Amino acid sequence: MNLNDYQAQAASFANHDMDVEKAISVWALGLCGESGETADHIKKWIGHGHELDLEKVEKELGDVLWYVSMLAQSLGIPLQNVAEQNI
Repeated sequence: MNLNDYQAQAASFANHDMDVEKAISVWALGLCGESGETADHIKKWIGHGHELDLEKVEKELGDVLWYVSMLAQSLGIPLQNVAEQNI
């Protein structure tokens, strides 16, 4: 699957009843929340000696990717472009 295909499929799970400004806000805040959850798993592993649950980290990273994808889409940016610009 390429990133633009992912973006299109991910969008099928999004709430499309929001105006663009609200959607951008919701996706950006969701990205912050999911990034925080990812960081919390790492913090508990490093700082509290918990075992690192890679399945949970993978799930949270998937949530981060979904929100990045939806935010990019709301801004009219193909996810593939995001990846290519980063490289």
